[in-house]
Parts: sequence; C-alpha cells; structure tokens
Amino acid sequence: MSPENQVKAGIVNQSVRTIVLTTRGQGLYEFTETLSSWLSEQEIQTGLLTVFCRHTSASLLIQENADPTVQHDIKAYFSRLAPENGPYEHNDEGADDMPAHLKTALTQIQLSIPLVNGRLVLGTWQGVYLFEHRVRPHRREIVLHLIGE
Repeated sequence: MSPENQVKAGIVNQSVRTIVLTTRGQGLYEFTETLSSWLSEQEIQTGLLTVFCRHTSASLLIQENADPTVQHDIKAYFSRLAPENGPYEHNDEGADDMPAHLKTALTQIQLSIPLVNGRLVLGTWQGVYLFEHRVRPHRREIVLHLIGE
C-alpha cells in the first residue's frame, strides 16, 4: 500500500441516524445532499457509510444524477420487467404489491459508500437514490450507520 493510501489506526467512532423520505409514488428520489449534510455534522473524516432501507417495496441505487432521462429509463425498464397485473399470487395491497417486491429483489436495500476527508467518495455524476416501487406515496425510513475515524 502506498503511503498516501495508508490510514493510521486510531479510535473508531460510530454514528447512527434514521431519516425519513416521503415519496409521491413510483420513481427515483435523490437524497445525496441529505447524506452530505448529515456527514458534515459528524466528526468522522475517514470511514464507511452504510445506508439501509427498512422496506421490502423500495430500494436504494447509486445512479447518474446529471440527466433526468436516466431515472425515467430505469423506471420504465423495471415497469416492463415486473409489470403490474402480472400472474402473481401475492396481491394483498393491490396490483403494484408483488411487482414492488420483485423490483426490490432485483436491486438492493443496502449501500456501502466510503468516506474520505469527511465526504462521500462518489463519482462526478453519481447520486444516491431511493427507488420507490409503489404507486401511492409512502414514508420510507432509511438508516444511516457511519463508522470510522
């Protein structure tokens, strides 16, 4: 490991917070700024942020945030992949119920993002999104766990 990549072992700190994101229905909701704002309040400069979605019908993505057509195309692709009114047995909460679970299964509910110099190590065009799979609005709980020094 080169000297500029070495981190001296010190005291490991942790911080946890739950944030609530309110959706207006299906779509991608960027919350990168919310994460960055919370991180700026922490005293941790180098570490790892875990972002965890506490739901089975919404998921998390790191995706391009410069061109909104990317989010549109992602939503359209997943609608074709897991259409509403498909031949599903599970439909307790409506036609979008099982497709929402399938879309979550195909994506992820947890992200791990490195933190260097107190900032997320994201690419130039990357943003962090909640991917809401249900048609009607929801309140989604996202747990943040930061560990580092």
